Amino acid sequence: MSPQPASTSSRRIVWPSVITVISAAILIGAEVFGAAFAGGWALAILFGLNDTSAHILQAVLFGVGVLIMVAFIRAAQRIEPFFKRA
Repeated sequence: MSPQPASTSSRRIVWPSVITVISAAILIGAEVFGAAFAGGWALAILFGLNDTSAHILQAVLFGVGVLIMVAFIRAAQRIEPFFKRA
């Protein structure tokens, strides 16, 4: 068994793409997590939940927001690649 040869091509970071995606993630993240907090509060009032249930609902919506942000970052990375082969 022969060891596989090491890759001779190097990868470099494409900083404009990284900065663009991070900036968009900050903006969209503020909206998503703000909506999760406000939505949990509004739904708790609508359904007449107590404070503990309202906080649990907000935490669940916050978790959904995290999943949305992960999906956004992954999709954005496909469009704006972070690495480029040199």
